[in-house]
Amino acid sequence: MDDDVAQPDAKSTPADRGERLYNFSAGPAALPEETLLEAKEELPVYDHAGASVMEISHRSAAYDKIEEAAREHIKSLLDIGDEWNVLFLQGGASMQFYQAPLNFLSEDGSADYIITGRWGTKAIREARLVGDVNVAASTEDDDFTHVPDPADWDLNPEADYVYLTTNETVNGNQITQDPVLDAPIVADASSEFLSRPMDLDGYGLIFAGAQKNVGPAGVTIVLVHDDFLEQKKDGLPTMLDYGTHVRKRFNTPPIFPIYMVEKVTRWLLNIGGLDAIHAVNKRKARKLYDRIEQSDFYYCTVDEGSRSMMNVTFRLQDADLEDLFLKQAEQHGLMDLAGHRTVGGVRASIYNAMPEEGVDALIQFMDEFEQAHR
Repeated sequence: MDDDVAQPDAKSTPADRGERLYNFSAGPAALPEETLLEAKEELPVYDHAGASVMEISHRSAAYDKIEEAAREHIKSLLDIGDEWNVLFLQGGASMQFYQAPLNFLSEDGSADYIITGRWGTKAIREARLVGDVNVAASTEDDDFTHVPDPADWDLNPEADYVYLTTNETVNGNQITQDPVLDAPIVADASSEFLSRPMDLDGYGLIFAGAQKNVGPAGVTIVLVHDDFLEQKKDGLPTMLDYGTHVRKRFNTPPIFPIYMVEKVTRWLLNIGGLDAIHAVNKRKARKLYDRIEQSDFYYCTVDEGSRSMMNVTFRLQDADLEDLFLKQAEQHGLMDLAGHRTVGGVRASIYNAMPEEGVDALIQFMDEFEQAHR
């Protein structure tokens, strides 16, 4: 068999030519190109402010408009009202693993955790530093190849909250239904936030690192409901108290990432909102999963019914070919397809800004690679 797949000249790969590649990274991920071009035009001087957006005061009227617009875009996309507080915090989702229980896990209470992958495992480890937690369901024994049926969750109706990860970036599984439980839900929605409509009736708090679907790294979006906020403990460290950030802009926020969040959420509204992007995302995912299952050359690592629409994880039957697959994919303009270092394999993160033609290009490469190495 020929070891090459329509191999381009090493000196004329898309990367060597300075072209924009199809970015399948799990994060920081692709951004809509039109938002990047808009930011490029505004970068030296923002909206008659006399300076770059990265240089203006976080107390200025110009910045106030940016933050308020980003907040209103998010509320409009999710169809929520002022009972939801939209915060722009720092520290990533990893900070929220500790901050959420610090605020809401009471001294004499407990919280239920649904563990469906790497990030849920990290979250419960942080929660145990604060108080009593219960593993209400876990699929770790099955290598997180599926999400547990909600009917099998061993929940405490008196729990302070139920914690879940709606989409596991590393393991490639997704909880696609928004449950309503006896206790409010605290959710890490980082890898799927604003990729689909959500029914937020059962949620008390949702957080998401922006760097998947909504903007660049550096800002964490937190939604906390007024009713849930009433359960918050007192006497917390100022910066880790959600109430601090609900009341006012306490410290200098990450202005540039929030500026980009405003642009990306406006882009989502302009293309038709979450119903429209969800239809595109479902189509992209279906194409790719169908291709994986087309033959036995590739195989999916997650059971059907639990597969992520955002992070498609798969392997080659001949694992020795995976390094070559990843190397040649990059030479064909398909970047960052390697699976997480803890699980290996291939991972195609196909977030909102991944164009459908990027998925088509990946499928074409998969066809060519299989033909060359079967």
